[in-house]
Amino acid sequence: MPSPRISETGEELETPARTPRTPNRVRFDLTPTIVDEERGDHHHHARESFDIDDDDPLNPSAAAARGRGRDRGGHVPLLTGIEAPSVTVANGPWMEGGVEDVGAWAEAERARPKSGLRMAFMNMANSIIGAGIIGQPYAFKQAGLLAGVVLLVVLTVVVDWTICLIVVNSKLSGASSFQGTVEKCFGKTGLIAISIAQWAFAFGGMVAFGVIVGDSIPHVLMAVWPGLREMPVLGLLADRRVVIAVFTLGVSYPLALYRDIAKLAKASTLALISMGIIVLTVVFEGALAPKESRGSINTFNLLVINDGIFQAIGVISFAFVCHHNSLLIYGSLETPTIDRFSKVTHYSTGISMVACLLVALAGFLTFGDKTMGNVLNNLPSDNTMVNVARLCFGLNMLTTLPLEAFVCREVMLNYYFPNAPFNMNLHLIFTTSLVVSAMTLSLLTCDLGNVFELVGATSASAMAYILPPLCYIKLTTRSWKTYVAWGVAGFGCAVMFVSMFQAIAKMINGKCIRSLSVPPSLTGMSLFKAREAQQCACNFKYNNW
Repeated sequence: MPSPRISETGEELETPARTPRTPNRVRFDLTPTIVDEERGDHHHHARESFDIDDDDPLNPSAAAARGRGRDRGGHVPLLTGIEAPSVTVANGPWMEGGVEDVGAWAEAERARPKSGLRMAFMNMANSIIGAGIIGQPYAFKQAGLLAGVVLLVVLTVVVDWTICLIVVNSKLSGASSFQGTVEKCFGKTGLIAISIAQWAFAFGGMVAFGVIVGDSIPHVLMAVWPGLREMPVLGLLADRRVVIAVFTLGVSYPLALYRDIAKLAKASTLALISMGIIVLTVVFEGALAPKESRGSINTFNLLVINDGIFQAIGVISFAFVCHHNSLLIYGSLETPTIDRFSKVTHYSTGISMVACLLVALAGFLTFGDKTMGNVLNNLPSDNTMVNVARLCFGLNMLTTLPLEAFVCREVMLNYYFPNAPFNMNLHLIFTTSLVVSAMTLSLLTCDLGNVFELVGATSASAMAYILPPLCYIKLTTRSWKTYVAWGVAGFGCAVMFVSMFQAIAKMINGKCIRSLSVPPSLTGMSLFKAREAQQCACNFKYNNW
């Protein structure tokens, strides 16, 4: 009850009557009312849907529609032409793939194999530590000891940054593939350019790996079993063409049929173990090499900087190129975040650098000016551990080839069937055609080395050093990182043009690579030459056959 009002004299004043804010109590009836205009009565019952009662008075078309609706005794619906999300999903492309239950499809996608950090590291490290590792001593010979060490460290840092940059660009552009990011930045022209670069580099690697298998495994087998050629049935393994067909279709093809790159983690682990055997062989057998096979490094060019530094840049930098499958590895992570992927990348490139540095220093400090393009050929050919290393080298290519097949297949699917659901028929057709065609070229190739070299000069430079920083510049505002990106892009353009010039000059001069079917002694650089051509290790001297 309000307190009474008191006057100055102490008398109680009468409180005036106030008008209440709401004279009558208001009660809201939440049940919609339908008014029958003809009968004039009201029916209080629920309707199936609500209609528009008040249209925009400023919209003549709305007013006209309202008048026509009332003349017909009907109402204008509130929402038209809108489809329920469940209907949209049900009518989406998932149904075309034969999946009748969207929930089952989503559950199947969630159940796809994923990689932890360790398994993702195995795949990326296997992609980096490929055949190029045996060419690192020769790269040091071309660059000089001091310049070679500096190049290896600096290029490792640059490659590490550009690999992570691909994922950052993907996040900034909203694309799920390298192709999509480049298309977002440079349109259809960029999409075509990156698709050709990725596909050509990966397919060239598949062909090169097949050549290496044919050039290594038969000769190692004949060194272990001298009478292998005379054995019934098994004697076929002395033929490089039979070895390429049997091992590619029997080992690489089944691995390439996997849909998820996470499934290759165990095979990549075995490949890394075999690479560890190669590193240990070069280190220990190099230390035990006879004096007559050792070389010297007592000149300024070999100790500090040599005139073949551009060739060394090609060998070192392209040996670390794995940008074409970086987003595949990123997508295979159980928790795909930039921090986790960066950790995988740092470990992979760091350990790869240590392995390459060990092989390069052990090989170059031992053999000096006698270092060959394939450092294993500097070691005794009748040594058991050396032959085991050569066998591991050939088998390693069989597990690396599927990684390249994954890239080729992904590029083709993203280009021709973007955003399409998984189709098993396309998966089988693309995988089979890629492996069989690469195997066929490996069987028939004789002088395609310069072609691969030219392709590697353009595609690898574009993927690793040019397009990632250019996309980053396009997607971000100016900062100190964009200036670094400009520097890396300029470096990539310089490497590409120098490598292209060297490759074209060799083609004009007629210095084509002779048949990759090497003599039984395995002398020369045949094992490295196939990968060297694809990695653009330019201007090797071919007098070591």
